[in-house]
Amino acid sequence: MLEKVNPMATSIKSDNAMDRYVSEINRYPILTRQQELELAERYVKDNEVEAAHQLVVSNLRFVVKIAHEYRGYGLKLLDLVQEGNIGLMMAVKKFDPSKGYRLISYAVWWIRAYMQNFVMRSWSLVKLGTTQAQRKLFFKLRSERERADREAGSGSAASTHDLAARLAVDEVEVVDMEMRLSSRDFSLDAELQEGARQSHLDLLPSHNTDHEDAYAALEEKQLLRDKVDETMTHLNEKERYIVVERLLAEDPKTLQEIGRHFSISRERARQIEGNVLRKIKTALVGSGLDEAVAA
Repeated sequence: MLEKVNPMATSIKSDNAMDRYVSEINRYPILTRQQELELAERYVKDNEVEAAHQLVVSNLRFVVKIAHEYRGYGLKLLDLVQEGNIGLMMAVKKFDPSKGYRLISYAVWWIRAYMQNFVMRSWSLVKLGTTQAQRKLFFKLRSERERADREAGSGSAASTHDLAARLAVDEVEVVDMEMRLSSRDFSLDAELQEGARQSHLDLLPSHNTDHEDAYAALEEKQLLRDKVDETMTHLNEKERYIVVERLLAEDPKTLQEIGRHFSISRERARQIEGNVLRKIKTALVGSGLDEAVAA
């Protein structure tokens, strides 16, 4: 329906593009009441696509005007406009000219509804405004807070109790919504500034080990294992069991379990473990791995 002016194009990114878009849609004259009525009747009766197109393009400038009302939410104006354009097309589709009112009087509700849904979807991954009161609060709280603060006087701020009374909601709802509005989700891949090459992700510290350190750690681990294997050839059965089942195991056995396995006391198992550790540390002397084994 809008292919001639392409108002839904997502490739438009800058303010200059917005200016070009506004200049383009301003070429379409505003319809008189009679012209609008005739076009609407042709669309309703004959499903004439060209008539619907004329109804849409003649009202695109009003979508831009409404979009400015939502610029305070930090979204791109063109994104808001394209959502509003969808609402305008829905309004044209459902418009009943026999009711006697102008199209834009009816369409404004559709346009705002689509823009508001877009704002709320874009604000957070967490679903906001699940009830009618919460949706109203989301869009009214900021302006009401500014108005109440002005009335409170310089250097003063309205209380949440006062705001709740003004908006006819519970005070806890005001507190919860102000917390939500105070912070927004953002992508780590988003640029710090539009057009900048640096993103939020670039500022995160890296905790990854570099290749040189990783190789050194792997080499040290292998050297330690070789020394332990060499030492094990000089250990008895109980000592080797403790090395394998307690010192090297991912799920080490307790001293109590080791004692039960050899029918010895827990204290005796601890003594054997101590002897094993001393033998291993002795084997590591001079290798630079002395601290790799804790007593």
